[in-house]
Order: sequence, then C-alpha cells, then structure tokens
Amino acid sequence: MSSLQSKNIVTCIILSIVTCSFYSLYWLYCIVTDINTISEDPNAMSPVLVIILSIVTCGLYFLYWVYKSGSLLDQKMVETGRTAESRPILYVVLAFFGLSIVTYALMQDTINKLAENDMNKPSF
Repeated sequence: MSSLQSKNIVTCIILSIVTCSFYSLYWLYCIVTDINTISEDPNAMSPVLVIILSIVTCGLYFLYWVYKSGSLLDQKMVETGRTAESRPILYVVLAFFGLSIVTYALMQDTINKLAENDMNKPSF
C-alpha cells in the first residue's frame, strides 16, 4: 500500500461543491484507484469503468461497488487491529439517499487511516 496518500476531506468536499460535482468524479476516480491499491490488485476495477457503469445504470452499479468496497475496507481495518464498523451497509444507505459525497468522505477517511497505518509500519 505504498502509493496511498492522505487527502484533506474538507478540501475535497469544498472543491466538489464549487465545481458543481466535477471534482467529485475525480475524487471517485482517486478512491477507486486507492481501493485497488489496498486490495493489492491495481487492475481489480478500472476507475473509469466504475464511473461509466454508475452513470449508465443510474447509480445501481455504484451501490454494488460501494458495498463491495466497504466490505474490503472493513476487512483491511480489521487486519490492522481496528474494529469492523459495518461500512458496507452505511455506504449503501448513504448513497441510496443521495448522500454520495458523505460516502466519499467516509471512504476517504478510512483510506487516510490505512495510509497513516502504512506509513507507521516499520520497514525492514
């Protein structure tokens, strides 16, 4: 997970609002890339494909992807010694009710924690 970098969540939210959600597409692209890195399979799912399928299926694919990503993030947090927080269900519920930006923020927070944990890991 060496290429994970923390992002400032408040800055991402402000940029998403100011750019009328165009930045949120880039943010989603970064989140998908980071989750592919976390899964240790950088080619697991193309970020562009996630965005296109989410648009074409009117958000249904996004709900599926959010659930699968939440499960992976939960698993990785447990592996680092933290408790599982039922992320998949929370992410799906938030995304279903149109609060995708909150879902992005929560996912980014988890990614930031994993990146911080990765930086604190001793290297041999």
